[in-house]
Amino acid sequence: MCGSLQRQSANLTLLDAVVAAAPPDVEVVLFDGLGDLPHFNPDIEVTGAPESVMRWRRALEKSDAVLIASPEYGFSLPGALKNAIDWVIGSGELEKKVVAITAAVPAPERGRRGLQALRDTLTAVRATIVGGEPIVRGPEFDRQAAELLNALIAAAAQGDRSCDTVPK
Repeated sequence: MCGSLQRQSANLTLLDAVVAAAPPDVEVVLFDGLGDLPHFNPDIEVTGAPESVMRWRRALEKSDAVLIASPEYGFSLPGALKNAIDWVIGSGELEKKVVAITAAVPAPERGRRGLQALRDTLTAVRATIVGGEPIVRGPEFDRQAAELLNALIAAAAQGDRSCDTVPK
């Protein structure tokens, strides 16, 4: 999942690199409905969750693991991404999932506060975090994206959700 709604997002480029690096026995599905989710409001669910929310929940239910590439906005995670996570805190589709997090950045010192905010938010669902370092756009970009995918695959296969963080 891309935490940015921008069409030409560097984080979407990172996810494209992940898709290209996926082994033949691994299906990578990009969720593109982040911008379709309404603002989180539990009152909306009184009459049933909107289809966009149900699509998001089904995508998470079907996944063995999740990879989030997200920019840093205002030293935090993007509001649309936080909103998406809020929609599944109570319903549980993200609960105890293995989740890789990263950010495509122009320089190594960028993106860290946003990733920390994302890590903090994911503690609400007791996710096992894989990675957590930004990936600098440059000659090692595709290789590092592939390494993160491989770490995510290994952590998901391990099925050990007793720890909070898996090194990248």
